[in-house]
Amino acid sequence: MKTKILLALSLITISCKKETSTEVETAKIISKDTLEVNEKEKPETPKTDTIALSTKHKTNKILCDLDGDNLDETVEIFRSTKNQKSGLRITYGNGKKTDYLGFGNDILLQGFDEIDWVGIFEKAPKNEVYFNNVNEEGEIIGEEDIKEEDKIKLQNDGIFIHADESCGGGVIYLKNGKYEWIQQE
Repeated sequence: MKTKILLALSLITISCKKETSTEVETAKIISKDTLEVNEKEKPETPKTDTIALSTKHKTNKILCDLDGDNLDETVEIFRSTKNQKSGLRITYGNGKKTDYLGFGNDILLQGFDEIDWVGIFEKAPKNEVYFNNVNEEGEIIGEEDIKEEDKIKLQNDGIFIHADESCGGGVIYLKNGKYEWIQQE
């Protein structure tokens, strides 16, 4: 009888220990899941890729307030070490968001996926008026040919990129939280 009682107590003790350790493992899994969720909220960069600040461009960093929160975003030209394509890394002034444009991905449906061609890289100041100055036939048109409603007065700063010795470029700006493009030449 004593043996049966001891055996029963041993089984209960072992069973309780397993339940306790299961609860500890569950707590660890919950904690790990929480960390994974936080990591997913951070901007995604390819884990198999590295980007390096471009040394090809004379100016590879500008400061501008794209979102109008009175904190300057840092916009830098970087190059992917994996595919050797360049792009913009936009780090928001509040430190909560980083966006990547280019690096082999089409930039704002403009037909280019990198910005090695950029020779002029500067802030497009807020309150300046811009407009698409190329018509559907690809001809450059003057301001007098642009309707007033087609002119865009930047509410916040933008990013001006342009080829150095030839035509072509534009302004990247935020409109309702989404990047937009204004064609310039």
